[in-house]
Amino acid sequence: MSDVYLIRTNQKLNFARLHLDALKSAHESTSWSKHALIESYQESILFHLSAAYVAFLREIAERYSFDAASVNTLEDLCRCFEQSGQESPEVSELESLQSREQSWLCQLQAAYEACWQATDHRSERADPTKSHSEIQVMQINPDHAEDPEVMAEYQTWLSSLRDMVERQRSGMQEW
Repeated sequence: MSDVYLIRTNQKLNFARLHLDALKSAHESTSWSKHALIESYQESILFHLSAAYVAFLREIAERYSFDAASVNTLEDLCRCFEQSGQESPEVSELESLQSREQSWLCQLQAAYEACWQATDHRSERADPTKSHSEIQVMQINPDHAEDPEVMAEYQTWLSSLRDMVERQRSGMQEW
């Protein structure tokens, strides 16, 4: 096994951490491009966290000797397990997280998906069920008043993803 996806997962987690640090620095900036930097780093953090998640799905696939390149979603990974007749505690945990709308994983995925949506008006009122990050990306908070909550949320997602990856890796090594 090449561990190419293990390396990719680690790389994307590290990039997310680096961009989170850069986001914190951008908040302290007094440059004319401060708001553009903040929004750029916010989206790049979401990209790297999302990419780390996909790389980890592929890492699991690789560990179980599936065609990792064919895995882009949890559903793809589940299909691999169904076809092989195997079960996986890693997939069970991921399915549990994905089934709960308020889980960090669902919030991360919703915030990332919000990067692909465009809007040309300011929402009257923010939806309290959405994460702060999703609200920020949708430009509901153009004055960056909620940025401390957004950064805290990103930090939580990074820590949660990193903790889950480390915990699941140690379980897969027991095989």
